[in-house]
Amino acid sequence: MLLVVDVVKGMQTQTAECLLIGQLTCSRMIVILNKTDLLPSDKKQNAIDKMTKRMHKTLENTRFKGCPVIAVAAKPGGPDAPGTEEAQGVTELIELLKSQAFLPHRDPSGSLLMAVDHCFSIRGQGTVITGTILQGALRVNDSLEIPALKVTRKVRSIQMFRKPVPSVMQGDRVGVCVTQFDPKLLERGVVCTPGSLRTLHAAVISVQKIEYYRGALSSRSKIHITVGHETVMARVTFFSRASHSGQSGASDGSPSEQSLDTFSFDWEFQHQDEFLSGQAEVEGQAPQQWALLEFERPVTCPPLCLVIGSRLDSDIHANTCRLAFHGKLLEGFEDKNYTETTLPRLKISKDKHKEGAVERVTDDYTVIGKNLFKKETNIQLFVGLKVTLSSGETGVIEGGFGQSGKIKIRVPEGLKGETKQLLSSSSKKKGKGVAKNEQTKDEEGKTDSQPIIIHLNFKRYVYDPHKKMVQS
Repeated sequence: MLLVVDVVKGMQTQTAECLLIGQLTCSRMIVILNKTDLLPSDKKQNAIDKMTKRMHKTLENTRFKGCPVIAVAAKPGGPDAPGTEEAQGVTELIELLKSQAFLPHRDPSGSLLMAVDHCFSIRGQGTVITGTILQGALRVNDSLEIPALKVTRKVRSIQMFRKPVPSVMQGDRVGVCVTQFDPKLLERGVVCTPGSLRTLHAAVISVQKIEYYRGALSSRSKIHITVGHETVMARVTFFSRASHSGQSGASDGSPSEQSLDTFSFDWEFQHQDEFLSGQAEVEGQAPQQWALLEFERPVTCPPLCLVIGSRLDSDIHANTCRLAFHGKLLEGFEDKNYTETTLPRLKISKDKHKEGAVERVTDDYTVIGKNLFKKETNIQLFVGLKVTLSSGETGVIEGGFGQSGKIKIRVPEGLKGETKQLLSSSSKKKGKGVAKNEQTKDEEGKTDSQPIIIHLNFKRYVYDPHKKMVQS
């Protein structure tokens, strides 16, 4: 990666964003301090040394610590200056590039994936698609697919740097000639082995927040998602493992620290109103987190590809980082009707808690509860759910009582003696209309200040079409 920095201005917000993208995508970098012609000649070297020192300081805690920094004037006098003045420092830059260049491991196996950066026609030959082979290999007479258009074409010829070649592989810069294809239909994008790329309407990704992003990340909000060669708007929902599912690396197949980029429909998850960060993250206690992305329009991309979430609608001139999170695409939903076919398999639950109070006892095993539900609530949906009383007993909702939202609760083990006493003394005092000043402080505390509270805890699965309530 080449990071070009204005030697006069230094690091700008967008420079910092480029650096962050570099950290996610590259292993090596050269910093180029450009526009050195704008510096006064008597102070030039001092200013370059100062900025070089500052850049090394900035990169100290990144993966690019100690990377080369070189000063150039790519176009002395600026874009409108006559082209007579020669560029300064470019020869040295080329030598630096040569010394830094390395041959990465190239693997011809697997499906073809080619990043396309240009497409044009040559009369009498066909249409040339130029780009870089990111994965796999390609030979003359192979078929390739343009997945965004659902079009397959045969490779007529291949060139590398204007020389015909019979085949190319991962890492090669190529021009591929196909016939009967309109170049206006494709400028940038990807081509691949037929059937190897999927077009997705939604996806599950692993999520890591970018530390310089200062805003909150809320579920159900819309965010810019860059995936493959596209940036689309998506609605995001954050979730993590349900707390009772076991610790990381447990025998239930949950993710260990070594493999955070894993996901299974068999796991139980917990809905989060927003991405969990802050103190928990600092202390290393923030859980592994995922996000469901629901794209505004379908995207075509390979599995496990890098995903970046951004707030590109933020003010470009504000001194804030717009890149919010990154992750890997772990599961894609190709079906347009994924909300009905696939989402119900995603077991994300929300914990619910309701509170009411015991109004009175009807017998040793039954109490009437109030204020737990509204008058219009369909109480039948809650029949059979367990409740706990603040006095310690466990009960089961048997059904509604009257028309005002009250309920009948059965206590299978029976009410404790002190609970019955507390409730009966409370109802007696109400019945007799005892004046408040005649009650002892102790009685007041028991009857008026401390009603017996009913606690109802359950969870609902966010994507369950039947909206069932579940208790552990």
